[in-house]
Amino acid sequence: MSSGHAQLHLQLQALPPPPLRFGSVLFPSHPIQSKRIRNSSFSLRLHHNGSKSSVFGRKSGVIRSSVAEKSNGAAEPKPKQQVTVKRPYPFHEIELKWQRYWEENQTFRTPDEIDTSKPKYYVLDMFPYPSGAGLHVGHPLGYTATDILARLKRMQGYNVLHPMGWDAFGLPAEQYAIETGTHPKITTLKNIDRFRSQLKSLGFSYDWDREISTTEPEYYRWTQWIFLQLLKRGLAYQAEVPVNWCPALGTVLANEEVVDGVSERGGHPVIRKPMKQWMLKITAYADRLLEDLDDLDWPESIKEMQRNWIGRSEGAEMDFPILSSDEQERDTKITIYTTRPDTIFGATYLVVAPEHPLLSSLVSTAQRKSVEEYTDLASRKSDLERTELQKEKTGVFSGCYAKNPVSGEAIPIWVADYVLGSYGTGAIMAVPAHDTRDLEFASKFDIPIRWVVMPDDKNLSGSGKAYSGEGTVVNSSNSTVGLDINGLSSKEAASKVIEWADKTANGKKKVNYKLRDWLFARQRYWGEPIPVIFLDDNGETVPLLETELPLTLPELDDFSPTGTGEPPLSKSVSWVKTKDPLTGKPARRETSTMPQWAGSCWYYLRFMDPKNSKEVVAKTKEMYWSPVDVYVGGAEHAVLHLLYSRFWHKVLYDIGIVSTKEPFKCVINQGIILGEVQYIAYKDSDGNFISADSGTSVEYHQELIPEEKVMKSGDSFVMKDNPNVCLIARSHKMSKSRGNVVNPDDVVSEYGADSLRLYEMFMGPLRDSKTWNTSGIEGVHRFLGRTWRLIVGSPLSDGTFKDGTLVTDEDPTLEQLRSLHKCIAKVTEEIEATRFNTGISAMMEFLNVAYKWKKHPRLIIEAFVLLLSPYAPHMAEELWFRLGHSKSLAYEPFPKADPAFLKESTIVLPVQINGKTRGTIQVEETCSEENAFQLASKDEKLSKYLNGKVIKKRIFVPGKILNVILDLQNVKATVR
Repeated sequence: MSSGHAQLHLQLQALPPPPLRFGSVLFPSHPIQSKRIRNSSFSLRLHHNGSKSSVFGRKSGVIRSSVAEKSNGAAEPKPKQQVTVKRPYPFHEIELKWQRYWEENQTFRTPDEIDTSKPKYYVLDMFPYPSGAGLHVGHPLGYTATDILARLKRMQGYNVLHPMGWDAFGLPAEQYAIETGTHPKITTLKNIDRFRSQLKSLGFSYDWDREISTTEPEYYRWTQWIFLQLLKRGLAYQAEVPVNWCPALGTVLANEEVVDGVSERGGHPVIRKPMKQWMLKITAYADRLLEDLDDLDWPESIKEMQRNWIGRSEGAEMDFPILSSDEQERDTKITIYTTRPDTIFGATYLVVAPEHPLLSSLVSTAQRKSVEEYTDLASRKSDLERTELQKEKTGVFSGCYAKNPVSGEAIPIWVADYVLGSYGTGAIMAVPAHDTRDLEFASKFDIPIRWVVMPDDKNLSGSGKAYSGEGTVVNSSNSTVGLDINGLSSKEAASKVIEWADKTANGKKKVNYKLRDWLFARQRYWGEPIPVIFLDDNGETVPLLETELPLTLPELDDFSPTGTGEPPLSKSVSWVKTKDPLTGKPARRETSTMPQWAGSCWYYLRFMDPKNSKEVVAKTKEMYWSPVDVYVGGAEHAVLHLLYSRFWHKVLYDIGIVSTKEPFKCVINQGIILGEVQYIAYKDSDGNFISADSGTSVEYHQELIPEEKVMKSGDSFVMKDNPNVCLIARSHKMSKSRGNVVNPDDVVSEYGADSLRLYEMFMGPLRDSKTWNTSGIEGVHRFLGRTWRLIVGSPLSDGTFKDGTLVTDEDPTLEQLRSLHKCIAKVTEEIEATRFNTGISAMMEFLNVAYKWKKHPRLIIEAFVLLLSPYAPHMAEELWFRLGHSKSLAYEPFPKADPAFLKESTIVLPVQINGKTRGTIQVEETCSEENAFQLASKDEKLSKYLNGKVIKKRIFVPGKILNVILDLQNVKATVR
C-alpha cells in the first residue's frame, strides 16, 4: 500500500460509523379499526392501528417495538437481544464515510482561479424554496440528473460549476411568523439546514462553498442594485393597478391566496381595488423576448407557452363614437382593439370591462344600479375566473349606445367581466357570427348576429356555430363612408379597413401584447426592501445611493397586516422615517417589498462569483461561465420565472454586465413523481362491493384497498378474493394534504442513497411523469448488491465483507473487452442525451455477462466502476478505494469506447446445399472454409443434409456464403 493510499485509508477508517437506522414500514399488531377521512375529491376508508406499531427494516430481520414493555412488577425486563443485520452491501457505512470525505476535502469545490483553457460546463438546478416539510422523493429526480451530468463532465476534463442555494424569501415563512411569532429568519435558517442535510445525504456533488440565500443582505444588496438600474432606465415605475384586497385581513393577497373570491386563509371576501404599486416595464422587451426564443435549446412546449404568454398580435385600434340619448355623437369615443378588422361590419355590440375608466360616464340613470351591482360582483373575481372559457357568460346593459364607424348603426354597449381592463384597451367590438364567446353572449341576451365572412366550405356557415376562420368578406359595404370590402379575402379586407381608418382618423394599425408589465411590489415583510425614499414635502421618489446598499429589513416583533393596506414595514416608524442623503430633507422609505421572483431572477450569475463585494459578477468570470449550459427544473416555472429571468438578463446585457443575450442555453423539465398507486373500491349502503365498471347509479362510498389484496386482470385491477369487483387505480402528486408523501430519509435509511438515485433514474425517461413504487427500488438495490459481490465477494458469516477485491491482474479476453466497450459507449451516449434509465440498463446487461466469467481482470472492473460512479458515487468511491487507489475517482478520466471493440466480430453466413439455402450459421468474420463447414455440420438443422453424405465439392466466399455440392448419385445409391 502506498503512503498516500495508507494515509487515505487511515483517514477514512478514523471516521466513526453512522448509527444503524431502519425503515418505517408499519405492521399492525392490534385489531384493525376503520377511519373515515375526506379530501377534495372523494371519501376514503383507511385502516390504522389502534395503538403503536412495531417497526422494522425490510428484509433486515431486526424488529424494534415503540411500545415499552411493562414489567407489572412480576418479571424483570428481558435483556435486549443483539441481532446481526445482513445487507447486500454496507451502504450504511460507506455512504456517510464518503460524504464526510468529500466535505472535508472539498472534493467538488470549483476554485475561483481556474484554467480557462479547459472547456466549461455550468449545470444548474432551479432554485428550491426551503419549506418546512423538507424534501420528498419527487425532489431528487432533477437533482440526481444534474449531478450525474456534473460528475460525467468533471471526469471528461471540464471545469464544472454545479452550485446550490436557496430562494428563501416568501409567504410560508411569513404566515408561520404571523401565527407563531417566530421570526421568518429563524424559520428560514432552520428549513435551509434541513434541506442542506437531506441533499448532502444523497451524495450530490454541489460546490457548497458557493451556497447563497436570497435572504442574506450580501446577496439582496445586488438585487436592490439591479432594481436601481431598472429605475434609472425608466423600466421601474409606480402605477395604480387593481389588487386583491381583503378588508377582513387588512392586506393585499397574491392571486394564489384567493380561491373562489374569498381568502384562502379564513375564507374572507376579497375585492379588487386600485392601489399604487411598483411595476417593471417588461413589455418594453416583449419583441426581444419573443424573437430570441427561436435560438434556444428548450422544449418546444415551453417556448410555445412563453410565446402565448407574450401574446403578440397585429391588428387595429378602432374608435366607436358614443351616442347621446338623442342618438347624436358625443365628444367621447370608445377605442377598441381587434385582430380582425375585416369583421367590423359584423360588430353588433360593444363590451367594456367593469373597470373601464369611461364606464361611469356611459351608464344611463336607469341602468346605474344594475351596473354598480355587477361591477361590485366582478371585483370579487380573479382574472382567471373571469376569462374561463367554460363559464357562463354574464353581463349587464349600460343603457348607452355607440356608433359603428363603418356601418353607421347604433349598437349597444354592454358591461361584461370576460373583458379585462388590463388587456388591449379594456373594450372590444363583439362580432357574434365569428367569435364563439361573443356568440354565446349574444344568444343569451338576444343581440343580433350578422355574418360577414363566408368560409370556403359553405356547410360551415349553416352549422349554427361561430366561424372564426378566414374566408371571403360579405355584407360589408357602405358608400356613405366610402368603404367596400365585399368579395375580398379576409387579409385583403383587413388591410383595406386599416388603410381607411387611418385616412379618416377612425383608427390605426396596432401591434398588441397579452404580456402585462410586472407588478413588482408586495405588502409583506419577508422580502427585499425596495431601495427608494419619498420626500415628505412633495412626494418625489428618490433612489438610494448605491453606497447605501444593502438596505436591510428592520427587526419586527409583529408581522401581521396593519389592516389599513399599509405593509407591515410601516410599523417600524424609526426605520420608515429617514432623510434624503443629498439634501437632508425629511423623507419616508418605501414599505412594500419585492416579490419572491426578484431574488431568483439573477442567482445563476451570483454563483459565478458569490463572494464579490464590489460588483454583481466579475466580467472575466461571467464571460467564462455564461450562459448556463443545462438548467433543470419543473415545468411549473415554464413561464414566469424563466420569462422574468430572461427580462432581467437582457437589461443587464444592455448595460454591459453580461456578455450573452440569454441566460440559459438548454432547459430541461423533469417529470413529476406521483405518489404510490391507490386502489379504490365502491361499496353500497349495505356494505357490499360494487364493481367500478358496473355503471350503477346507487349511492356508494369509497374504500382504500391494500395493494396485497389487488391483482391485475387484463387492463383492469380487481380484488384477489373477488375478481368480479373492478377497482379504480389512481396516483396523485405528492402532497402532505393527500398523505402520500414518501420521505427520502426513510428510503436512504432502508436502501441507501445510491439505490434511491439509481431508482429515480431507472423509473423511466427523465422528462416523463412516473408513479413511485417503494417495492420497485428492490430491483436496483439488488443490482448494486450484485455489483458489490462481483467485485468484493459474498459477506462473511457475521454480515461483514473482506477487505480488498476479487479482481485479477491478468489481461482481459477479447470477449471481455468487447462487452466493456459496448457498455462504455452506451452509458456515455445515454448520459449525455439524458436517457439515464437506458444507461442503467446497459450496466445491468454488462453485469449479467460479467457473472458468467471465471475471472475478472482489473482493467475491466476499474473501467466499470468509473462508469457506475456518476449514478452510484458512494459505492463507486468505496470500490475504487478497495481497488488500491489513493485518490477520489471524481476527477479520474471517464472511460472512452474503443471503436475497434465495438465492431461486431461475428456475421451470419448463409449455407446452401446444392445451390439451395437450407440455413445459416454464426461465424467469426475471419472464419476459414474448414471452420465454417465444421460449424454447419454440427448445426441441428443443417446436419441432416450433410451427415453421411458424399461431398463432391465446397464453394466458400469468405463472409458471404458456403455452398456444399453433394454427389447426388452416391446419395441415391445410399437411399436404395
